[in-house]
Amino acid sequence: MTTLQDILDPQIDRSFKGFPHTSPPLRRSQIAAQNWRVLAGDLPLPLAVVKQQALQHNLSWMQRFATGQGVDMAPHGKTTMSPQLLKRQLDAGAWGLTFATVAQVRAGVSVGARRCIIANQVFTAVDLAGIEDMQREYSGLRIAFLVDSPAQLELIEAWCRSQEDAQPPVQPFEVLLEIGVAGGRTGCRNQHDALTLARRIKDSPACRLVGIECYEGLGATGQSAPDEAYAAALMQRVCDIAIACDQQHFFDNEEVLVSAGGSAIFDLVVSRLKPELSRPVRGLLRSGCYVTHDHGFYQRMVSAVNSRLRCSDGLQAALEVWAAVQSCPEPGLAILAVGKRDISYDLDLPVPLGFCQPGDAVVANAPADWKISGMNDQHAYLRGSGPEHAALKVGDLVALGISHPCTTFDKWRWMPVVDESYTVCDALVTCF
Repeated sequence: MTTLQDILDPQIDRSFKGFPHTSPPLRRSQIAAQNWRVLAGDLPLPLAVVKQQALQHNLSWMQRFATGQGVDMAPHGKTTMSPQLLKRQLDAGAWGLTFATVAQVRAGVSVGARRCIIANQVFTAVDLAGIEDMQREYSGLRIAFLVDSPAQLELIEAWCRSQEDAQPPVQPFEVLLEIGVAGGRTGCRNQHDALTLARRIKDSPACRLVGIECYEGLGATGQSAPDEAYAAALMQRVCDIAIACDQQHFFDNEEVLVSAGGSAIFDLVVSRLKPELSRPVRGLLRSGCYVTHDHGFYQRMVSAVNSRLRCSDGLQAALEVWAAVQSCPEPGLAILAVGKRDISYDLDLPVPLGFCQPGDAVVANAPADWKISGMNDQHAYLRGSGPEHAALKVGDLVALGISHPCTTFDKWRWMPVVDESYTVCDALVTCF
């Protein structure tokens, strides 16, 4: 039987990309004692690393922000799917955790989460059975998922009817009414449809309406004026529908959950997560990428957040991928031994951050004209025109910043956690 200790302190070995080729298998808790140094070449490259100081700063900063706004955190675990980081988010004060699938929920439950949101529609028999199974296995576990259509509700009801002889009886599922936007993805598009569905849920023996939800991230631009107008309009719809549901007694819980997600404009939705209803309201922020932040998309988005908050100590980029120069085939071009299998590229290409020779104690900042112009599965094209680029040689080390943490984490089964000198001081694993 897998124990919590096994989950938080697993064995890591040479089958994990980035683990030293000649090292025996080690427990995660044994990694720090090895005193491995990234810059000295003690670990094979490419290598994704998480910077300890920035990670701790981000965990504390976001929890303080939410608490200061009178809301709670239910961070999106699909960003990292790391049991160690999920546990740290709970320990930092998170109310619960958010996931995208039933399978992901089990990772959160395994490290102690007893309140989980699936920020997605659940409707297949196997997934509904999975939720029911987990709630039987773990006493007091709450799992709420999103509903946005009568068709989905009918599938849930059909499954519940198929379980009428189950002992003990199947309990109604907790659900959140999802509010969407035209041209976006899931969610009710207007108030009439939302209230019609809420009424159907109220009358259904298969579900209990416990709250209302939206995802604001797809409309974010990083420009305050349009983002403020967009978020205000969306959250006004959410509040209006929540008030209408409350007035018509559609909610079926002592406390109503009102939630928004996304890591791009979280400051613009947080003040609207506690509408005045006839019963207590718990506002929940579901941001996930904040935990490591990035050097690209979210850095641009959150720079606007910092400006609006007049904040000088906001989120810090904690995730880097290091690679070696493997070829300098022509002037102005160096090929790095890192590619699409190792680092995110779905929103932006990686950003050169720094460089050094193996064994150097100091990392020099990458010149402004350095850029990654393209990537293959295992190669990245580093272009530049200055003397620093011309001096690069095979074996030199280059640090890359990422854009979108989610699609870098899912490429690694483990990541070393490093101090400011890039000495490994801890480790984490992922369970995608």
